[in-house]
Amino acid sequence: MKGNNSLATSIDASSEISFLGAGDCGPTHGPKDGFPIEQYTELVRPVLESVDLRFANCERQYSSRKTGAGLTSHGCQPPEMAQIFADCGFDAVTMANNHIYDFGPDPLLDTRALLLAKGIQVTGAGKNIEEARKPAIVERNGIKVGFLGYSSVFPHGAEAGPDKVGIAPLRIKTYYEPRGPHAPVRVRTEPDERDMRMILDDVASLRKQVDIVMVAFHWGIVWMPRIIADYQVAAGRACIDAGADLIMGHHAHIAKAIEVHKGKAIFYSLSNFCITAPPQGALPVNREAPWEHGALRNYADPDPDYPLMPYSQNGKITLMAKAVLTKNGVKRVSFLPMMMDRRYRPEVLRNGDARFDEVVRHMEWVSDGFDHKFTVEGDEVVISKI
Repeated sequence: MKGNNSLATSIDASSEISFLGAGDCGPTHGPKDGFPIEQYTELVRPVLESVDLRFANCERQYSSRKTGAGLTSHGCQPPEMAQIFADCGFDAVTMANNHIYDFGPDPLLDTRALLLAKGIQVTGAGKNIEEARKPAIVERNGIKVGFLGYSSVFPHGAEAGPDKVGIAPLRIKTYYEPRGPHAPVRVRTEPDERDMRMILDDVASLRKQVDIVMVAFHWGIVWMPRIIADYQVAAGRACIDAGADLIMGHHAHIAKAIEVHKGKAIFYSLSNFCITAPPQGALPVNREAPWEHGALRNYADPDPDYPLMPYSQNGKITLMAKAVLTKNGVKRVSFLPMMMDRRYRPEVLRNGDARFDEVVRHMEWVSDGFDHKFTVEGDEVVISKI
């Protein structure tokens, strides 16, 4: 009987794989600043090594062909800084985001080639729209997992075209409803119909090629807690309706809501992962007048204890999506509560640590109003439908 049980366990284990999805990755401070690249992953590396498959957002360009002013001075980093992705053991990344075109097409292509040379599959950006839409497909234990990446936030001209380098876009239409001079205007958003149709076609096509479909979106309202834009809900749910198994959002630099739609999880923002940026005083945001409606400085004070992560007081709270994947779909989905330490290292927290409880409370707060149920099991928070 014992031998039979062992055999059954072996067979079951071979038919499923474990997965971790991380948020924005790309520190701008390296050895010359007193931050060895390998230091960023010291606390989280054992957890990353414990699973079969890993994915994240590549937030920076990596190239020696840094020319021109760029959108932001920190958007393009020396190629050696890309070591962070190998240190984390990422199997695939999305490059669809607002910094991957900061210094134009050449560094974007250099970044893509560099990651591929490291054995990391790429989606979301390329030499043309066809390549940008190409999924990253990784197989483990006979289970094929496909990733797609799109961005709703990017500089003008960064979208890929039939013969143009760029990212796979999800453009947005915005409408405004005035509510009087003493109330904030109601902002309504919806996905561009053509881009949404493109994305749903990609999901349906990938659904036929793999066992698991995951979609990554760089989207949403940066730094501001709880607020989810209308278009995010519409796009995330539509992708699941079209066959996606898991949605992972990035860009906000704070953790945002988790929703369960038709039994499948939408992570609206996984927040930060191995990332730094110049202090807020060095960022263009400070050029906004304080009376301008929508000026970020009016909504998000940076944490003085984290000057190189100048996003908001909540920027140090973060998480990773975790899932058990089978050929028949996602067997279990959860999140790992994490917090950045003052050396900008993400740390996976353990149940019993007061910070673990703080992150769980935060995620309950930001997820209020969305269909979800969080259940703490060991050091994970299992996500299910109410």
